[in-house]
Amino acid sequence: MSWQTKLRYLIVPGLRSSGPGHWQTHWERALGASRVEQADWNTPDLERWSAQVVAAVNPDPRPVVLIAHSFGTLASVHALRRVAPKVRGLLLVAPAAPEKFGITRLLPQAPLGIPSILVGSQSDPWLSQSRARALAATWDSEFLSLGDAGHVNTDSGYGPWADGLNLLERLEAKHESPRPLPRRSREARPGFTTPAVAQAAGFAW
Repeated sequence: MSWQTKLRYLIVPGLRSSGPGHWQTHWERALGASRVEQADWNTPDLERWSAQVVAAVNPDPRPVVLIAHSFGTLASVHALRRVAPKVRGLLLVAPAAPEKFGITRLLPQAPLGIPSILVGSQSDPWLSQSRARALAATWDSEFLSLGDAGHVNTDSGYGPWADGLNLLERLEAKHESPRPLPRRSREARPGFTTPAVAQAAGFAW
């Protein structure tokens, strides 16, 4: 990926962080990425977690792509108000439902203004697909459904998730060739579970 020499990748895990088998951990090694650390991984706190994202972004002068999962996606979009100029893209995978934590009003209620892709699932216990699609529409994020993918974590069978790395290339294309995107989210055709599968089948993403 041509971005790799120009910027850095920052992994933003969710509750209990991401274990050794989680795709975020595999990607951290593969991309030479850094990881946002939290003082208490068992107690999601938007303000504190968001502050840690800011602390991880600010010291390095290079622009950054945030690769977030679950509650980490909420902390990432909340942090944008303080780090937006340095963020080149956001990959928001299986967000946790803001309503579960009473933080809906604290999150952006308008387009993020930064290229972003939101990945949802039909069987995610933390967020319904319809709500994921609604968040994507609010934030003007491209929406991708992985189908029956649970919470897109190790328990759901997402270990290395090599195909998911294609999404970083999609973010790169959005940044380098910006064009107006529709306010409504775009969802993959039924049956396509990853960008790699879709591209192999000839579907224009």
